[in-house]
Amino acid sequence: MIPLFRPSLGEEELNSIKKTFESGWVGLGPRTKEFEDAFARYIGTKHAVGVASATDGLHIILKSFGVEGSEVLTPSLTFISTNHAILYNNAKPVFVDVEEDTLCVDVGDLNEKVTSKTKAIIPVHYGGHPVDMNAINEIAEDHNLVVIEDAAHAVGAEYNGKKTGTLGDAGSFSFQAIKNMTTGEGGMLTFDDDALDQRLRALRWVGINKDTVSRAMSQGKETRYSWEYDVVELGYKCHMSDIQAAIGLIQLKKLDNHLNAGRTRVAEAYNKAFRDVEWISIPVEKPGVKRVYWNYALKVENGKRDEFGEYLREHGISYGVHYLPNHLHPFYQELINNGTIKEPHVPVTMEVWKKILCLPIYADLKAEEVNYIIETVKRFEG
Repeated sequence: MIPLFRPSLGEEELNSIKKTFESGWVGLGPRTKEFEDAFARYIGTKHAVGVASATDGLHIILKSFGVEGSEVLTPSLTFISTNHAILYNNAKPVFVDVEEDTLCVDVGDLNEKVTSKTKAIIPVHYGGHPVDMNAINEIAEDHNLVVIEDAAHAVGAEYNGKKTGTLGDAGSFSFQAIKNMTTGEGGMLTFDDDALDQRLRALRWVGINKDTVSRAMSQGKETRYSWEYDVVELGYKCHMSDIQAAIGLIQLKKLDNHLNAGRTRVAEAYNKAFRDVEWISIPVEKPGVKRVYWNYALKVENGKRDEFGEYLREHGISYGVHYLPNHLHPFYQELINNGTIKEPHVPVTMEVWKKILCLPIYADLKAEEVNYIIETVKRFEG
């Protein structure tokens, strides 16, 4: 069975972990700081804060912007973490429709759904295609809203020459096992504000204002450790570890030229092969963006999406559907039914999700496997 996703890990990552083991510092420590600094340089922000997951990142960044009791504009066509993070903060997601071609938020629909209760916008760069951030930021400026990019799919993607994660007030990235680069689990927040940096570092470390590494002061071969710190607020235990950072430092070096380039190679082969297949719509790349491919989400236009998926499975090819709209899950249906959140009007989402099918895509997918997938897809009687 050809998997849908597979991480690309090797000897370099193992050697980096070995170095961390030998240091004796495997928790939140100096390699986390090294990775944060390297990632901030790569993205182009002043600060980056490593967290245990992108879910945690969204949770604490929303907390830092004080969204409690407000509404947050967000797509339903996303991984559930985007909207769980809003609920963690006692705020309410207001679901926005998506564009049929990019599957990113529809800016016109978003603008219509702004109310006096709206505090923030979470645009999701679906599948690695950047959202129209100029339009998003104009709406945010008009209504004094916070913009937090959900860039879980989009590490390395660019919009008008700037990388995702630099386009709003903050960005949240995922390094989960199946993402374009991985640390096993983990995530990163990116932003420029100095005060926000101080607060997020406390929030990710149970509200403590000085983490362990900042209390260990090296002087030559001697390390002097201070036990003193203050708990300044109710924080969470969601920091990154040096083991994760050790992997991330190597993955970041590989990101452009291998991890993203490898996925693009696969996507371009699919695009060329399926461009003239009548019952398939291939992913798009709009002017002014440089997309990356976290997934390869084609649209099955003949009403046979599920039949096609089973056909692929029978021929040894895994597939995915990203996503069942969040508001259709039982938990969110209950919130809608009891009046906690609004019943969404998202007609494009409701139609397009039934067409989405994701083919295998990862950097080390072999050319012969790509050809087999293409030949198999074309044999399906659409």
